[in-house]
Amino acid sequence: MKATLILSNGAVFRGDAIGAMGDRVCEMVFNTSMTGYQEILTDPSYAGQGVVMSYPLMGNYGVNHEDNESVRPWAEALVVRHLSPMGSNFRCEGSLGDYLREHDIVGIQGVDTRALTKLLRSQGTMNGMITCAEHFHVREVMDKLAAYRVSGTVERVTREQVQVYAPIGDLNYRVALMDYGVKQNMIECLRKRGCEVTVFPAHTPAKDVLDGGFDGVMLSNGPGDPADNVDIIKEVRALYESNIPLFAVCLGHQLLALATGAKTHKMVFGHRGGNHPVKDLEAGRCFITSQNHGYVVDGDSVDPSVAQVSHMNVNDGTVEGLKYKRPNCFTVQFHPEASPGPEDTEYLFDRFIVSMGGRDNA
Repeated sequence: MKATLILSNGAVFRGDAIGAMGDRVCEMVFNTSMTGYQEILTDPSYAGQGVVMSYPLMGNYGVNHEDNESVRPWAEALVVRHLSPMGSNFRCEGSLGDYLREHDIVGIQGVDTRALTKLLRSQGTMNGMITCAEHFHVREVMDKLAAYRVSGTVERVTREQVQVYAPIGDLNYRVALMDYGVKQNMIECLRKRGCEVTVFPAHTPAKDVLDGGFDGVMLSNGPGDPADNVDIIKEVRALYESNIPLFAVCLGHQLLALATGAKTHKMVFGHRGGNHPVKDLEAGRCFITSQNHGYVVDGDSVDPSVAQVSHMNVNDGTVEGLKYKRPNCFTVQFHPEASPGPEDTEYLFDRFIVSMGGRDNA
């Protein structure tokens, strides 16, 4: 069956339908990763978005239950140049095409993803609609695209109840992790360092967390515009003022910046992929990082008496990390837990362990 992708700027891309049949409106973004499509689809930070994979071949190693980053996929749509009809890997449990159909993800293949990526890079992230209909009214589609906005996503992706994950090995520390759209490997990176991880729903009051006797708090990644989360930002401020050790990633990094008076803004096309160079300014070293974000902290808005920029994106100079003046508090924009991507920056989890009183194993 044929399918069509229509963008809000009027561009049209035609191809073949993959995954679920029907129409889907979403914000179209591109990811430069060569592998890791299953982790990308199940990353809650993609809620409300359709993902264009710039690498031409997807699905070649299939899917399996081990690589999911959450209980279900959150991406709305997938756009690829070529979808492999079968997976070839000893861990393969099924095809990517069947996975898309099973989870109601609309997709299209046969698209010139190089041209599409260049368009999104030059003109910026924009809304799009994938339809399997042979005939459609362009004006109706444009009205839908103009009306669409990614919103309420943190409420959609966060868990409903507190969950506790036992440490791998001996118990060293108890960590509270705020779930704004957490990825499973973030939990695993803490567990394998001897942490019991208690994961809280996004809107849990700070007092409930602070009364739990935890050794540290981690603020997770997540989707959407950070400034939309007004109530959560108030609770993050309370966590900050408590002086408990704090480590925040991606959306958590942005929320803490907003809670301490800084500002954020939407990027033209964002950073999404497993090959983004970031410089650790204190260490004087450059690391290749995994990233997935469309918003960024304004460096000029950070009060130097509150925090200083600790990491910087080598490509465009945007803020990739903050080190706060108050003790044991630091944040990064990229994903040290990777999945998919390089594990170069897992040392940040060791730094968090040190901030809670542990030994540096980095």
